[in-house]
Amino acid sequence: MSNYSIDQFIQQTKQDETESEYFELETPRILEVNLMDEVWAKSGSMISYNGQIKFEREGILEHGVGRMFKKAFSGEGSSLMKAHGRGRLYLADQGKKITIFDLANESITVNGNDLLAFEPGIEWDVKLMKKVAGMMSGGLFNIKLQGHGRVAITSHYEPLTLLVRPGESVLTDPNATVAWSGHLEPEFRTDISFKTFFGRGSGESIQMEFKGEGFVIVQPFEEVYTTGRSS
Repeated sequence: MSNYSIDQFIQQTKQDETESEYFELETPRILEVNLMDEVWAKSGSMISYNGQIKFEREGILEHGVGRMFKKAFSGEGSSLMKAHGRGRLYLADQGKKITIFDLANESITVNGNDLLAFEPGIEWDVKLMKKVAGMMSGGLFNIKLQGHGRVAITSHYEPLTLLVRPGESVLTDPNATVAWSGHLEPEFRTDISFKTFFGRGSGESIQMEFKGEGFVIVQPFEEVYTTGRSS
């Protein structure tokens, strides 16, 4: 049904006030954070909140000089903000689909542009793709997260998980690659034939190759990375 009375529309789309998990999917594309202390989130991702919540952009030295230099070198597409206080916080990113992981002393590496939020107890670090710094204009950094707690990532449309097995490597387009097992270390390959055929670099001319055992999450969309948005 596409036609509603106002009351029908409110009943169909109103927030679910019975939910109480720290991270909840209010809709497939809106994350509800039932905030009791603080949370790290992508800058500009707040769409609504209630309660007593304050927002702070990630400080230059918030996580140490080492991470600051790596972020500056990578031209990171998404900076972080910290929300602290008590209340309900709603986050979203360009209508992308949201997936929540509950890490149990595990690790996952996420494309920096696809990380939406994570609990403050999660350990994280920026990883640079130095080998392709001169080949691509963006998407050169990843964030490795590990420990115990929830992590929310985003993808354009429905994600697909590819299994990496010993002796069976998986190759992906960097612009369509969302996340992968934290212990995997992707290598980069350049397909010269694609460059020659098209006369200039195409998305398929640079490929990420995953070897070993684990998983890779891809999306049916080649994302173009932009500079961070203001919160």
